[in-house]
Amino acid sequence: MDTIFIRELEVHAVIGVHAWERQIEQRLVFDLELGSDCVAAAALTDQVADTIDYVAVCAGVTALVHAARAQLLETLAVRVAEHLLADFPLARVRVRVAKPGAVPEAGSVAVQVERLASHR
Repeated sequence: MDTIFIRELEVHAVIGVHAWERQIEQRLVFDLELGSDCVAAAALTDQVADTIDYVAVCAGVTALVHAARAQLLETLAVRVAEHLLADFPLARVRVRVAKPGAVPEAGSVAVQVERLASHR
């Protein structure tokens, strides 16, 4: 199995448990690891149709995060992982979502989840 990486995908969205956080958008940073067997086929054909379309992945994650208006990073990480497994031919996905500035003493806080496709 091969892995496609998408690093530092920035999405500004409503996230947080405090009332003031529900009124603003905050910066979130996603790192995605997409495990798939399609890389070999795409390498042979040199066609985007034979691989995971990075633009479609980023657009789908961004739309999901905007619509979610989640309170917790944990919620977003799991929803993104489930979305990716449902919408793309993946065997495995790892999602890391960071919230820079969430804790003043830390550069960021983050949650990472890994999920396997149940049907593969």
